[in-house]
Amino acid sequence: MPTLLPGRGLYAITDGPRADLLDVVAQALAGGVKLLQYRDLSDDTARRRAEATALAQLCRAHRVPLIIDHDIALAQAVGADGVHLGRDDDDPAAVRAMLGAQAIIGMSCYGSLPRAQAAARAGASYVSFGAFFPSPTKPLAPRVPIDLLRQSAALGVPRVAIGGITPDNGASLVEAGAEYLAAITALFAAPDVRAAAQRFADLYPSDRESAR
Repeated sequence: MPTLLPGRGLYAITDGPRADLLDVVAQALAGGVKLLQYRDLSDDTARRRAEATALAQLCRAHRVPLIIDHDIALAQAVGADGVHLGRDDDDPAAVRAMLGAQAIIGMSCYGSLPRAQAAARAGASYVSFGAFFPSPTKPLAPRVPIDLLRQSAALGVPRVAIGGITPDNGASLVEAGAEYLAAITALFAAPDVRAAAQRFADLYPSDRESAR
């Protein structure tokens, strides 16, 4: 069975390369991040390996799972908790065969409920939908209706909402059923990363209260 994901809340996605990556991630973790994804699309293999190794240690100290974007080999090399797969990656069942039964395997499903249903059947740990709002990271990403979260309530796996999400517009997604809100720019471009993470975490008040 796939690893159970921790609670509900903020799913932080890094915006590297950046010189202060470890510092801002530490701030985000202190602010209440539930999941962290290392996303770096550069081809600097040595730097990515070093950063992912350091992030794995940092996440373990905070008991937060580390997910690697796309790169299965990197996830294996640094002992990450799982990977996130996109449109052109292998299917979840094949990846689980490589990473093991307890690996966290996420799948981007964009605006497609059938894709999400297939991912869940194939053993994905979670699925992501988006973009729900205009995205600074992917400005050409098609918009997805919030009602998709309600339509996907019976999937049986957690759903991550992504795309232009901020502490100000995220409440509607939580109300519609998103177990996690993914943030890149609204978190890591904030003047106070820890405070921004706390604002996201506050959108799930019952989870914060139960953790006290």
